Amino acid sequence: MSLALRGARLPEHDGLVDLVIDEGRIVSVTPTGHAVSGAAEQLHLDGRWVIPGLWDNHVHFTQWARTSRRIDVSDARSAADAARLVGVAAADRAGDEVLVGFGYHPVRWPDEPTRQLLDEVAGARPVVLIAGDLHACWLNSAAARRFAGGSREAVLREDDAFAVIAALESLDGSETATDAWAHEAARRAAERGIVGIVDLEMAWNRDVWMRRIHSGNDTLRVEFGIYAPDLGRAIDLGFRTGSVIEGSSGLLAVGPFKIITDGSLNTRTAYCFDAYAGSAGDAHPYGVLTVPTDELIALMALANEAAIEPAVHAIGDRANSLALDAFETLGCTGRIEHAQLLADDDIARFARLGVTASVQPEHAMDDRDVADELWTGRTRRAFRLAELHGAGVRLALGSDAPVAPLDPWVSIASAVARTRGDREPWHPENAVSREVALGASVRTAVAVGELADLAIIERDPLACTLAELRRMPVAATLLGGRFTHRALG
Repeated sequence: MSLALRGARLPEHDGLVDLVIDEGRIVSVTPTGHAVSGAAEQLHLDGRWVIPGLWDNHVHFTQWARTSRRIDVSDARSAADAARLVGVAAADRAGDEVLVGFGYHPVRWPDEPTRQLLDEVAGARPVVLIAGDLHACWLNSAAARRFAGGSREAVLREDDAFAVIAALESLDGSETATDAWAHEAARRAAERGIVGIVDLEMAWNRDVWMRRIHSGNDTLRVEFGIYAPDLGRAIDLGFRTGSVIEGSSGLLAVGPFKIITDGSLNTRTAYCFDAYAGSAGDAHPYGVLTVPTDELIALMALANEAAIEPAVHAIGDRANSLALDAFETLGCTGRIEHAQLLADDDIARFARLGVTASVQPEHAMDDRDVADELWTGRTRRAFRLAELHGAGVRLALGSDAPVAPLDPWVSIASAVARTRGDREPWHPENAVSREVALGASVRTAVAVGELADLAIIERDPLACTLAELRRMPVAATLLGGRFTHRALG
């Protein structure tokens, strides 16, 4: 069915235009009042702005969908405070269910997370608190016995933490319940103008998303990531990055091959050239390299030969440098996920090698104080968006949800303002323009022949206030010309 959007504004375009959509694509863009009479439906936008639909280029979607069902410990000011929140939840939730919380940030806590603190408030009930960066889990004694083979460590990091998070998946209800939460999360994403995500959930997500699409979750385009345990299976199936999965109504496509080579800032496991402040005596004062370089090159080569794009998680400057070494050795392109701390010489290498910087600007707002503390004297080299863009590096903005909200407007505003609320901007020299931030959040254009993946918004994104940009009201979202969100007549 054809659709005419009448009286639309386009950023950086004078006057109102009418857009005609047919068979999922834009077939005309003309000054208002021209050539729209044949459309089956006509919608008057009354001067609202139309932009390409937004993409979130780094999401852990199932974790995001589950977060609202977990205990929120993100505001805990200490380990004791986090334990108190668990105790309140334990009293409210009768029975012996596992208590799962999310969002704690222990770097600036005055006390240490211990088994005893959680045991005292939950007794024999297992408790697992997942760190806000997804790279650590804090367990009580019962949870350690159930999920960690009786480990004596109160806090598990990196691969040990990932294994616990994976084990929790079966506890959040049936597939039907989890898919229902995912359906609701997709609907909320569409309300923010989102048309697509790159889902880097640590699972075999082809089957997960096919099940969801067949059950009616048709709100988003999804590119699913592949991890090392499933790389052979993906190659055997002939998967290539960008290829659309048959039977998915064109909504599901193969994404990149994700390799996690270091940890995170808050967990002090991002792999750096310089030791973390206050790390004297630590087992890993420089962070942790989780995949040796020779192994990284071998895995990337295997994926690249099968036309599956490598996407390397690297946060610390040394991890980023080693990842770029691997791209240079292989002569292939791909993505680096996060790229939070970079050596000066590596900006130009990103550009020369054609490696995309898949970045999450809201992390800079969450982590600015921690970075100032742990990366003392180095934060001019953190979240170098303007320098990367200026060097010709392709930026792809994302959220890393649930680490930050699945909301591209939040990412765009943080990239532009380098602050939120009333704080002074943090290293404003690395802010990018609104045009750059928007361009790094879309895949299409408002032009003839393009997919009709569109967002209709209430403010001019290039001229509104920063507060309005962050909270941008979205009147409608279209996916291939079909409304996935509609809040206007």
